[in-house]
Amino acid sequence: MTNFNSDTARRLLVSLFDAAVNAAQPAQCVPPHLPKPPSGRTIVIGAGKASAAMAQAVERHWEGPLEGLVVTRYGYAVPCERIAIVEAAHPVPDAAGQEAAARMLKLVQELNENDLVLCLISGGGSSLLSLPAPGITLEDKQALNKTLLASGATISEMNCIRRHVSAIKGGRLAAACYPAKVLTLLISDVPGDDPIDIASGPTVSDPTTCDDALAIALRYGIALPANVERVLRSGEGETVKPGDPRLERAETRMIATPRMALEASARLGRQAGLSVHILGDAIEGEARDVGTVIGGMAKYIARHGHPFEPPCLLLSGGETTVTVRGKGRGGRNVEFLLSLGIALNGEDDVYAIACDTDGVDGQEDIAGACLYPDTLRRAWARGIQPKSSLADNDGHGFFGALGDSVTTGPTLTNVNDFRAVLIGKPE
Repeated sequence: MTNFNSDTARRLLVSLFDAAVNAAQPAQCVPPHLPKPPSGRTIVIGAGKASAAMAQAVERHWEGPLEGLVVTRYGYAVPCERIAIVEAAHPVPDAAGQEAAARMLKLVQELNENDLVLCLISGGGSSLLSLPAPGITLEDKQALNKTLLASGATISEMNCIRRHVSAIKGGRLAAACYPAKVLTLLISDVPGDDPIDIASGPTVSDPTTCDDALAIALRYGIALPANVERVLRSGEGETVKPGDPRLERAETRMIATPRMALEASARLGRQAGLSVHILGDAIEGEARDVGTVIGGMAKYIARHGHPFEPPCLLLSGGETTVTVRGKGRGGRNVEFLLSLGIALNGEDDVYAIACDTDGVDGQEDIAGACLYPDTLRRAWARGIQPKSSLADNDGHGFFGALGDSVTTGPTLTNVNDFRAVLIGKPE
């Protein structure tokens, strides 16, 4: 197919997004990585938007007794018989997440070398597994998270601070399991797939320091709550470092990544007769800046056939950031898409989708949106100014008014952002 209209383009773009999400479904990616049961106990713990679905996959394929507890986002629970499922708040932590983290630490106490702790970690665990360090309150953590989310800091930088104000992240959970064997199965939602940044690394060592966390706060002008600043400056928040003997029996396995999701989408695109180009799975930066750059690239391809000849598909993933200055309803995917639309300025035969694979872009239960050549024209006809919406960080308001939002409900997984730009030939 070389020519598209809004209906055919939307169907294809949504199917590409669905393929990316399906590639990271726990029912598919967990079972191949399950170990043999130990001679002792098996304890299942975990946190993240996919953790409940991961726990269900473990239960369905595990031979032998097991028990445990995982914490997931409100609305993301699935039925389990032997593993307790707790729901908590994301992206700002609440008391339910704090209580679940405390229960988890208690659950892994007094294990021995014959026991196995199976840890199921996915994106979102940083807020869901929230147990403040001694001297820090839940209110401190809530205020800190709100500030971090609006700061423009990268996910790696935000998680560096989070690790150093936690009683469970930064390797502390695995250390509490010692001397049991710990196997962590990871579904990555971070650029570069570094385990330390997935749910702030509760079962892996952390080479960063309290001084690093303070430097990040200074860099972005992040106002730290007094208790948080005291813990960081005193060094009381130091994490478990590389070489710590308590982690010598801890192993991690990456079972789903943004790259795997993009490759699944790419296969579907090729089946549709498109030339497919993956621009990267770890693209970071301000969402609006990324939108401007990819918009310029797509416009050049559409007009000149270089560096790729249409019809073609540009795929990318990663985790952009949004420095919040307005008061609109937004998220990084719709911020990217609105900026992309402004850069394209109604370019013929260019369509796009940008969605979060967990089904939640920002703090709204909306995955993202679709963009069409007539998007700006339809907005202007309704009296909506795209540049004003972007300045107000109002991507959800903008695309919702046009009926172009994409809503999936809980996807039960999370491999970060999915972006696809479809460029067809002129009729």
